Amino acid sequence: MKDILPCTVFFLLFNFSFPSPIQPGETPGEMKSIQIYLDKFFPTLHKSDSRSLVEKIKEMQKFFHLAETGKMDDETRRLMEQPRCGLPDLAEQRSATQIWARKALTYRINNYTPDLPNAKVDQIIPRAFKVWSDVTPLTFRRVYGPADIEIWFAYGAHGDNNPFDGRGGILAHAFYPGRGLGGDAHFDESERWSETNREINLFLVAAHEFGHSLGLEHSNVRGALMFPTYSYVNPATFRLPVDDTRRIQRLYGRRR
Repeated sequence: MKDILPCTVFFLLFNFSFPSPIQPGETPGEMKSIQIYLDKFFPTLHKSDSRSLVEKIKEMQKFFHLAETGKMDDETRRLMEQPRCGLPDLAEQRSATQIWARKALTYRINNYTPDLPNAKVDQIIPRAFKVWSDVTPLTFRRVYGPADIEIWFAYGAHGDNNPFDGRGGILAHAFYPGRGLGGDAHFDESERWSETNREINLFLVAAHEFGHSLGLEHSNVRGALMFPTYSYVNPATFRLPVDDTRRIQRLYGRRR
């Protein structure tokens, strides 16, 4: 049986014991949502982790280059409401061996979104892989049987213990290289996928998720493809930012 290395980490909260409200007027429901967000994306990594809610908010604010107030100010709240990838931003240190040992990788498109013609998806997915093969020795070949990277569109709970949350919020998630689910990328079918600047652009999200499929964690560099939150860039003129290029080349080397 192969090891499963999920890119997303979700924690069930069995009780909520909050400190006094972080901001006057914060309701228990809002506090619960804040705690859930922080536990998903800045999770407790070990039993001795005793960070308070305020400390976790400061950690999140530091990651996103916000004022480290520890309070739910408007800028912090807007950030939490942005659509994003399901991978935690604070991740456990992983072994450097958690990359693909070979350079020639395969992928399979298992199903399609009704939001786009199948032929469009067939064009977008290889373009998203090309973002990475343009700067590394990696190659990607589509196959119709079992593949290194399996691609699915799915609703809600879809069999990997990482359910999607409906429209908005988490757009997609992926799994680090490895056996089993390793490398696979899942896209939330509750989203409205597009090839333009309407709703959510499939190319941009796919290119981001494939970065995780290759072993990259999130970047806190604004403008980087691996930045956690979604923002639109014209796919026709897209070029992989320097931060992403340097990080992927540290894993796989330069293209020759």
